[in-house]
Amino acid sequence: MSALAPWPVRSVIAGGCGTAVLTLAYIAERRLRATSSPVDYDDSDVPGQIVASIFHISRPTEHEELQLGYALRGAYGSGFGLVHGLLRRRVGEPAATLAFGCTLVTMTLTMFPLFGHTPPPWRWPRGYLATCLATHAAYAATVGIVDDRLG
Repeated sequence: MSALAPWPVRSVIAGGCGTAVLTLAYIAERRLRATSSPVDYDDSDVPGQIVASIFHISRPTEHEELQLGYALRGAYGSGFGLVHGLLRRRVGEPAATLAFGCTLVTMTLTMFPLFGHTPPPWRWPRGYLATCLATHAAYAATVGIVDDRLG
């Protein structure tokens, strides 16, 4: 069976689908916990603070930080799909999705303390850490499945 689209297109679409699942997981968890508060740092204004810091945006409002975070999630979510596509071409499945998921979690656990000034992961609230691992696993699995189905 031939591919429905070239691998970079499939991978970006898969990354976008993974981002949608990640976002829906945050919405579902907030509803299950009956809270409007963030369920982990990626669900908070921290990503927007990182973007504002990198682009030297002085004193963004909390709303602007959230919007910057959503823009970042959409951009990196789709872009990281390309990383999965490259791994898939090099090592195949399921190794590509496993390596991809581990890379995402490692980046989150290191970049948030470095750039977002969060505590180190071993000091994160347990719920934040569990949510981080579960949502990124869902994201990686979705990317792998969609990339495979479109191929």
